[in-house]
Amino acid sequence: MRWQVRGERTVYAGGWLDVTIADVRLPDGRQIDHHVIVYPYPAVGVVVTRPSDGAVLLLWRHRFTTDSWSWEVPAGRMEEGETPEQAGERETLEETGWRPGPLRSLITYHPFNGTARQTFHILRADEADYVGEPVDAYESDRIEWVPAADLARHIHEGRVNNGLSLTALLHHLAFPES
Repeated sequence: MRWQVRGERTVYAGGWLDVTIADVRLPDGRQIDHHVIVYPYPAVGVVVTRPSDGAVLLLWRHRFTTDSWSWEVPAGRMEEGETPEQAGERETLEETGWRPGPLRSLITYHPFNGTARQTFHILRADEADYVGEPVDAYESDRIEWVPAADLARHIHEGRVNNGLSLTALLHHLAFPES
């Protein structure tokens, strides 16, 4: 069953997101107004592993929106004209001071497709070179190579509580050779 969009109007336009109301016809013929959050730029997250021991480069950071702390993969929105790989390298370097090695795509998904138009690209690098202090040092409280053996425990105990990082790290644990 496909919902038919008959039109869409913007009710809020901001730099990071827009809110629209879609005029939707349901399969049973009813018409509804459906709010949609539109993110104009896709986001990227990067799982960076260290070849010597499989540790993963993570940031420990506070998010004021949920007043919570979490381990996160380097991530951010793609700039206009960037490929996921270019954005992944830029974000990793800016946030951690490490330049990831060759990046490859793991998955692309829509994090909350019932209410938002947004795309997340998850990439992986199996090496990184330390370049220097991160440009965006305000992004995290600390940056660490977290042992692979600790990832599942951190997830289980709620220390990875954001969707992008959780998806990226669970994919990494489920498909370690991907």
